[in-house]
Amino acid sequence: MTFSRRQILLAGSGALAAAAAPSAVLSVLSPIPARAAAPLRDLTITRRTLEVGGRAASVFGIVDGAGASGLTFGPEDRFAVRLTNRAGEAASLHWHGQIPPPDQDGVPGLNGVTPLADAATAPYEYALQPGTHWMHSHFGLQEQQLMAAPLVVRTADDLRADVQEVTVLLHDFTFRDPQEILSGLMKGMDHGAMSHGSPSAPSQSSAPMAGMDHAAMGHGAMPGMGQSGMSMPGMDHGGGAGPDLNDVEYDAYLANDRTLDDPQVVTVERGQRVRLRIINGATSTAFWIETGAVSAEVVAVDGTPVQPLPGSRFPLAGGQRLDLLLTIPKAGSGVVPVLARREGSNHRTGVILAPKGAKIARLAGQDGPAAPPLDLVLESRLKALTPLPAAAAATRLSLRLTGSMMPYVWSLDDRSWGQHAPLALKAGQRVELTFDNVSGMSHPMHLHGHHFQVIALDGKALAGAVRDTVLVPPGRRVTVAFTAGQPGDWPLHCHNLLHMAAGMMTVVTVTA
Repeated sequence: MTFSRRQILLAGSGALAAAAAPSAVLSVLSPIPARAAAPLRDLTITRRTLEVGGRAASVFGIVDGAGASGLTFGPEDRFAVRLTNRAGEAASLHWHGQIPPPDQDGVPGLNGVTPLADAATAPYEYALQPGTHWMHSHFGLQEQQLMAAPLVVRTADDLRADVQEVTVLLHDFTFRDPQEILSGLMKGMDHGAMSHGSPSAPSQSSAPMAGMDHAAMGHGAMPGMGQSGMSMPGMDHGGGAGPDLNDVEYDAYLANDRTLDDPQVVTVERGQRVRLRIINGATSTAFWIETGAVSAEVVAVDGTPVQPLPGSRFPLAGGQRLDLLLTIPKAGSGVVPVLARREGSNHRTGVILAPKGAKIARLAGQDGPAAPPLDLVLESRLKALTPLPAAAAATRLSLRLTGSMMPYVWSLDDRSWGQHAPLALKAGQRVELTFDNVSGMSHPMHLHGHHFQVIALDGKALAGAVRDTVLVPPGRRVTVAFTAGQPGDWPLHCHNLLHMAAGMMTVVTVTA
């Protein structure tokens, strides 16, 4: 069974699942190496019921053998996993931040991968990359329905440290069918009917975006969008024209499956050091991470250590991870809210760190002014503890990030998926790649199967962080360097799921 690449991105999961219904294992994987195989750990894609704002919702989950979300490994472990699909439909998982063989990367339509049928099981094994990573669906729009979970690989230093670890997975949540939302975005809607932030917020005038086809704009509100409708293009949250910040108004924002009305409270000790492993698993929402009166240090991004930088507010784009180290105050209540404030609005979610018995004040899910757009100030200051080995670039490439909200089409060099131009590289080749964002929205750009180092912002050289996902705001240029890895077709795409589904994806084709 084969599917077109356009189908993989745009088709609803139901239709493809029906086409992929045979009960045999459908994922085509490399044979487990002929070595002393590690014991396989169980991982299951399942369905569960989540209560959000007093209302029940059916969502996906990814749980280990004990029923906990995701997987945590030690420094000597390999990724040796037996994945079982109990989702009720075909599914496929991508191991974000890991570097598996290409046929285990989990992207249907590439490298011989097809979705795993319901009730089927498949083995995976490969060497692990340490740090804070995650797993999520790369099939249809299942990721929007919370098919995601942490994938944490602890180092020997982590085990020796006297530090309490807290993992936080952020989501944006909707009760609506994600395919309906995407279809509505593609149909377009009238500016005057749009809202932003609170569903009752008044609409404001918007500025045209580069590449906008006014003839293709819709001229009526999308029926039934409500809170899950499209946000207003052109709003800069200061009353004038500016970049578009959010595609969708969501029903809730979650931290470890809970809203701030009923947050997770993590018991800590006064004076205790805490390592926060924060994963932005939201499908189209960026956040500012806030620790309030307690200063924290960023010690890793995308699972890779950086020289510590202090602060109390840190940007976190879609797909990115942020490791923060802080100390619980000995004085006062000792309560530390760790909040994620949505870019462009006053919506927020988070978890609460609190000593046993401490009085915890109630926090509202909306509070204060709208958060500003994410920027590159932190990115410009980050320095990798272990930079890429020095090497001259064998090739320099550039990709323009193109597209618009109306018509809702996103692309690279004005080519959407299906008309894309693969980047052809040789294994071992050092590459410098510049993302040039000429569109009206930010794009968190993610490259599978590789880690890259940020080496320039707007042409200004730096020895930045080593990452797998980098934010490129409108009008900005970000240059990264990497060494082409295992031969195969490695996706390169915007990690806003809706942007990827609307075409912003290509592949890096590596040959031996």
